[in-house]
Amino acid sequence: MNLRSSLLAIAFLATGVFSGQAQDTTKVLPLQEVIIEGKRAVPERLQDVEGVSIYSGKKNEVIRLSSIDANLTTNNARQIFSRVPGVTIWENDGTGIQIAVGARGLNPNRSWEFNTRQNGYDISSDIFGYPEAYYNPPMEAVEKIELVRGGASLQFGSQFGGLLNYVLKKETGNKPFTFQSQNTVGSYGMLSAYNAISGNTKKWNYSVYNHYRKGNGWRQNGQYEVRNTHAFLQYKINAKTSLSAEYSNMDYQIQQSSGLTDAQFRADSRQSFRQRNWFSTPWNVAAINLDTKLKENLSINVKVFGLIAERNSIGFIATPNIQDTVNTVLKEYNNRQVDRDFYKNIGSELRGIYSYNLFNQKSNLAFGGRIYQANTVRKQRGKGDSESHYNTNILTEQFPTELAFKTNNVAFFAENLFKVTKKFSVTPGIRYENIVSDIKGRLATTGTTEVNVTPESTQRSFFLAGIGMEYQLKSSNVYANISQAYRPVLFSDITPPATTDVIDENLQDASGFNADLGYKGSFFDFLNFDVSAFYILYNNRIGTIRRFIEDDPTKETYQFRTNLGESANRGIEAYIDLNITKALKMNKKVGDVSLFASLAFINAEYVDFKTTSITGAAPNVIIDEVSLKNNKVEYAPSQIHNIGLTYSSKGFSTTLQTRISSEVFSDATNTEIPNGTGTIGKIDGYQVYDLSVEYNFLKNYNIRFSINNLTDTKYATRRAGGYPGPGLISGEGRTINLGLGIKL
Repeated sequence: MNLRSSLLAIAFLATGVFSGQAQDTTKVLPLQEVIIEGKRAVPERLQDVEGVSIYSGKKNEVIRLSSIDANLTTNNARQIFSRVPGVTIWENDGTGIQIAVGARGLNPNRSWEFNTRQNGYDISSDIFGYPEAYYNPPMEAVEKIELVRGGASLQFGSQFGGLLNYVLKKETGNKPFTFQSQNTVGSYGMLSAYNAISGNTKKWNYSVYNHYRKGNGWRQNGQYEVRNTHAFLQYKINAKTSLSAEYSNMDYQIQQSSGLTDAQFRADSRQSFRQRNWFSTPWNVAAINLDTKLKENLSINVKVFGLIAERNSIGFIATPNIQDTVNTVLKEYNNRQVDRDFYKNIGSELRGIYSYNLFNQKSNLAFGGRIYQANTVRKQRGKGDSESHYNTNILTEQFPTELAFKTNNVAFFAENLFKVTKKFSVTPGIRYENIVSDIKGRLATTGTTEVNVTPESTQRSFFLAGIGMEYQLKSSNVYANISQAYRPVLFSDITPPATTDVIDENLQDASGFNADLGYKGSFFDFLNFDVSAFYILYNNRIGTIRRFIEDDPTKETYQFRTNLGESANRGIEAYIDLNITKALKMNKKVGDVSLFASLAFINAEYVDFKTTSITGAAPNVIIDEVSLKNNKVEYAPSQIHNIGLTYSSKGFSTTLQTRISSEVFSDATNTEIPNGTGTIGKIDGYQVYDLSVEYNFLKNYNIRFSINNLTDTKYATRRAGGYPGPGLISGEGRTINLGLGIKL
């Protein structure tokens, strides 16, 4: 059997996963970057040096959205990230307004383990104290998504997951005016309209889009309405310098269907017992960007960015086994709870790249600094009305809880790409961080008495270091990277849930490192691959244990929040793309038929993590302490596989894909049997199919069609203790979308 036949045989063996379930296997397919041909959907890779950043030796992927068949209208993350191995997805609702992804077994909650950016600047609430990304741009407006794994920590800062950067379209060409429109209708009353204009003159470059979408949602009580607007304006001062400004606004209201008990889920996963729960996050992000080339070998980028946003929720937040019914005495519904956050952030980053010759080889130094301030005001447990519509009014003069958090950050970094030989490069780097966190305000109100937190200011500074290596072969390369990372203490970690709880005054940021070793490349012109092994060590994980007051066993106990242990995530990631018809030299006759597979095998376990339980009553209380060593980390599937088949020819393309994800635990104690409220317990694995079709005709028009969850599989991806409502959160059933687009 020749090499061409062997490669085809290996690829066809992978299709067996289509009909299989998530199960143990030792077969790992090599996978990697792929060359884009027409509509052939494959991840690209960032260049060793791109802009003012260095990516040599770092595991990275680029998803160019124009090259994939996917439901971009509702931001279907299952399709969009299907070609990136190891991505975990939470589906909070069917709206797709918030993209919640993680990688390598890290928690996907609103992408908070990533450093999430848009066009290179921050878009999350507070990247240190509350790094949740309530905002992401609509995917119809995105040109590409850049993911750089843990090796991004030196150039871009905190988070073990690495960098997640949404790069927006700026389709201007050489025309002074262009227009693009994509209009879509779908199941359950979904209507979407995306309209954009852009243009380019000798000195000016501009683009503006507006995106509007509404629907009733697949689940009951799931209606939503969202609007996104973005404006970009650039002035080219000269051939080497340009100045630009941009502004993004998002505003929406979502009716929260809330969670279910497992029994309710089995009976009907579409049902909802909450009709008065709502959520909204008005979001405003702005940035000013200066690009200049001071010399032929020195380029500088300066960004100044800011964020003004809110997080608002109102609802009846009891567990799903408690019905939201009319109070028989008051003859109306019980009062809802109102929680509100207000964010005001501002920051600036300077980045530069300096090229120079060393030992007759071109080397590059990336350097930069950052200054950042974030202010968050958190108002919670407000007494809302007993109505059903959205509003954030409270019936008292003030919220029982009102806290103010402030974060100041200064950082510097440097990474140098040394070309040791034409084929071998080494990239060491360092980063210095200084963080000051402040907290003050009211924790609770008891009658007329206010219980205030002790105003506190915490300052810490530290260095991170890392090194990457890459060896270039003829059409492939070997890469390796190890970089330190950290995750700052969150606001929730330093806020006592109850007045009797105690926070460790020596609470430390989580720290650790990411390591990668991989091989990527292409063979002939029809096979591309990237296979790698990874290891993440996550130290100083924060948790809560019980202690005796004054360490006296005859007294009551209290909850003590502190650093309790560490975890380790290790595994193998692989991607392969095989153009079958090109391999058989038939593509010119029948079109391109491509098979892709992104496979991830993950083992995420606690190395050590303390927990306690209590028995008896005072003065005969007994506290038992155990270690959760060898327990699985929450929401870390042991296997995540995406397999797809794409056909494209003469303006027509279609992709059928499946996602297979194994079971996960929802708590660190690895509870097998779900509790009666649906908030704790194992979540079964699932397999879901998606189909997307696109036809481009008359040069400027397109028709897009998609069926998500083709077989109407019943599944869930998470359990919630709070937002979007306690209980098991249903994944979305079968939905259909049909759209028409024009580009002039």
